[in-house]
Amino acid sequence: MKIMRKAIYLLFILLSVNTLVLAQGSIKGRIISDGKPLSFINISLLNTSFGTTSDSLGNYILKNIPLGNYQIQFSGVGFKPFKTSVNLSPNKTVTLHANLEENLSELQAVVVTGTMKESFVTQSPVHVEVFTPNFFKKNPTQCLFDALQIVNGVRPQMSCNVCNAGDIWINGMPGAYTMVLIDGMPIVSSLSTVYGLNGIPNSMIERIEVVKGAASTLYGSEAVAGLINIITKSPNKAPHLSLDMFGTSYGELNTDLAGKFRIGKAKSILSGNYFNFNHIWDKNKDGFTDMTLQNRFSIFNKWSFDRKNNRQMNLALRYMYEDRWGGQTSWERQFRGTDIVYGESIFTKRFELIGNYQLPLEKEKIILSYSFNSHQQDSQYGTTSYLADQKVGFGQLIWDKTVGKNDLLLGATARYTYYDDNTPATEKENIGNKPNQTTLLGVFAQDEIRLSKKQKLLLGLRYDRHPIHGAVWSPRANYQWSINENNTIRLSYGNGFRVVNLFTEDHAALTGARQVIIKEALEPERSWNVNVNYQKHIHTELGEFNIDLSGFYTYFTNRIIPDYFTDADKIIYDNLRGHAVSQGLALNTDFSFYFPLKLNAGVTLMDVYQKEDDGTGNLAKLPQIQTAPFSGTFAISYTFQKPKISVDWTGNYFSPMHLPVVPNDYRSSMSPWYSIQNLQVTKTFGNGLQVYGGVKNLFDFIPKGDVILRAFDPFDKQIEINNPYGYTFDPTYVYAPMQGMRVFLGVRYAIF
Repeated sequence: MKIMRKAIYLLFILLSVNTLVLAQGSIKGRIISDGKPLSFINISLLNTSFGTTSDSLGNYILKNIPLGNYQIQFSGVGFKPFKTSVNLSPNKTVTLHANLEENLSELQAVVVTGTMKESFVTQSPVHVEVFTPNFFKKNPTQCLFDALQIVNGVRPQMSCNVCNAGDIWINGMPGAYTMVLIDGMPIVSSLSTVYGLNGIPNSMIERIEVVKGAASTLYGSEAVAGLINIITKSPNKAPHLSLDMFGTSYGELNTDLAGKFRIGKAKSILSGNYFNFNHIWDKNKDGFTDMTLQNRFSIFNKWSFDRKNNRQMNLALRYMYEDRWGGQTSWERQFRGTDIVYGESIFTKRFELIGNYQLPLEKEKIILSYSFNSHQQDSQYGTTSYLADQKVGFGQLIWDKTVGKNDLLLGATARYTYYDDNTPATEKENIGNKPNQTTLLGVFAQDEIRLSKKQKLLLGLRYDRHPIHGAVWSPRANYQWSINENNTIRLSYGNGFRVVNLFTEDHAALTGARQVIIKEALEPERSWNVNVNYQKHIHTELGEFNIDLSGFYTYFTNRIIPDYFTDADKIIYDNLRGHAVSQGLALNTDFSFYFPLKLNAGVTLMDVYQKEDDGTGNLAKLPQIQTAPFSGTFAISYTFQKPKISVDWTGNYFSPMHLPVVPNDYRSSMSPWYSIQNLQVTKTFGNGLQVYGGVKNLFDFIPKGDVILRAFDPFDKQIEINNPYGYTFDPTYVYAPMQGMRVFLGVRYAIF
């Protein structure tokens, strides 16, 4: 009897296991367009975490899916999304093929940045621009900072010819007022903007979303000029293995390697990037490196966890290390920190953690998002040492609720910032070194109201409490009128703010034992932005054309600046007595022909200036330096279908801009007209392999003349000799890279 009971018990277990196995199904099929297989098409079960990508033959398969009814969507760049219903029953594999219709417009891309909710580009009341890796592959680059050079209205701007520090400007506003997010979290800010943007590899990016104009209502401090949200790759959609490697005739080598795997209910993607540039170039013969030498690697790991009712749970980690230096061509590591040979040497270590978790509530959607980053920097600028340590912790809780015609979003945030360095900025009188620690708490509310089938109104308000500024309010309002499926008008108003930030990698702040003074009545930096946007989609017999026209006006006040001159023993932080304005027009066009030609082109006309008190009570108008009144970008692509060869011609162009000159400077205060253009040829093979090559900076443009003032005397040892105007060493006269024409060759390979 005991044996019989054990046998029955064992049979019961086997039947239970078998039932559990049978309670899952699979979906497979093939995706084509005009009879041709489509690779890299995204397949998603809507409102679930299940998804994959079609292989080089157009095939796909989704496994281990709980039984039930689903909506499945097929989408890819250049094709109209296709959605249908599918039912999974026990012990059955559903075969579902899809024939996608060409639609080379990217207006159907899904975005999240404008409202913190998923929405198609055409349906979002906030104007969002979307850029995919395919767009950036037209001009392969080694990091995000370089990739953005072909985005209209967005400019990667270097601020130093020696160390190549840089930030990202939007519509002519300096990079300090651009917020850079990773998966919606404010990871890149403050200290990391100087060199951290170079450490974001393209291998971790699924798409980039750009919002131009104030966005502090949802995202808080620093979203004054706009924001850039980097959406990282999903383990569900990434290829099993991918490789992208290229090198240039300048001696640059960049390698991106990524793969995905699964452990139990967790899916993961692991990607790494290595960039090396170790060849000294001095084309202008000034004795200094034209470009900073770099040795950098980063690793990115993202996890997605399967949970009941398909609730979100993701965790991502990234680590970056970089060793860079620029200076006199004879500099070696042994001269670091000495006045024998001038060099600027920077070591950077950075760690980031990003995650979100949807609370297990039956009828409510409440999501907890969090991030942490640690940035350590060891810099040596000639004989000046700069050691800095920054840690930022961020938490956000949002409640997403739909009530009738109201799509509500309520949230609360907390941001803690720790900053320490070896300068007077973190010293207190009679105390010594005291790191700066700040906690910023905020709450916000947003209501997206469906006025009618064609009209939406978005209203939002944010309240932040800062220990220095006190209460900070930020409102927003957006209106969308979809006249018809081909014409959309958007109106927006937004308020941005930026709180005091003691960090500034300004050499003047690194000299002398100065006491830092913050005025008690210090006000947060503010911007008020108005934007009018018109989008038009045109169907013709030749193809589909998109026109995107925007007019913008931003009024900016209370700029917080350090005063080094009032008192030689102090650095006094106070608000600028005056205001700044950024206004202009931006036009983006997208021409996608039914024959294999595609053209993207954009132009931006800007008038950016600031008015400051000249000491007599009058406001003097000063143009924004390093800002071109006229700029543009273009990308032209043509594909020869039978040999599977594509040609990409990309570039940007800039009108003369004001440059940071010194009194009695013999160099021109205006840059010339210039353009940097690139040409690439790509051969695609049928097994997931691509080989590409071409020429960067096709016309070999580099700034002429003395870009570094008194490069022969970097330590100012001979400042009294034959120097009637009192010039000193200055490397900040920069408007374009000093990197000339170069050939590149690369290979891409992906296994799905």
